[in-house]
Amino acid sequence: MAARIDHLVTSGTFALDGGEWDVDNNVWIVGDDTEAIVIDAAHDAAAIEAALNGRTLRAIVCTHAHNDHIDAAPALAGATGAPVLLHPDDLPLWKQTHPDRLPDGELADGQELEIAGTTLQVLHTPGHAPGAVCLYAPGLSTVFTGDTLFQGGPGATGRSFSHFPTIVASIRDRLLTLPPETTVRTGHGDSTTIGAEAPQLDEWIARGH
Repeated sequence: MAARIDHLVTSGTFALDGGEWDVDNNVWIVGDDTEAIVIDAAHDAAAIEAALNGRTLRAIVCTHAHNDHIDAAPALAGATGAPVLLHPDDLPLWKQTHPDRLPDGELADGQELEIAGTTLQVLHTPGHAPGAVCLYAPGLSTVFTGDTLFQGGPGATGRSFSHFPTIVASIRDRLLTLPPETTVRTGHGDSTTIGAEAPQLDEWIARGH
């Protein structure tokens, strides 16, 4: 059976630079009936484990290390034995949330993850966070963008470890070059497509945020 994409939304708190915000996060599960990977273990390890429905979890992939995307990762890893994978440039952010527990492995630009006969290519897309990555699955015509690209524009860059010109360059050079029909599955909110977002690049730059 070919890989499929399952989706659940978990709720919790995003905390950075002394502020806290209530957030809903998208958790993506890619796999088949026997194995899967989780993209962004947010807030509720038990709910994510239940959504796996007995499948073997091969990896917990972090698109970046803001606390709302990684807070449930150690608990989910403990429950399933799956390794937690993070780009090393986000270790300073990771340590703010989990100072006593490092990730189990590193993500690198161009790395390929295989699950249920499907390849996910790691695209390093800094800007929202230094180690932010997207995961492109050409066989599923999908890219998982975390908080790098949303419906309507780039992720926020107004807090520590973020930089607006960098995120715009990442989106322009790494994401908008993908086929326009590619579905963009985001870290929060609704999905979109590359084709829907590409015409807005100049507007985002003009807004400058």
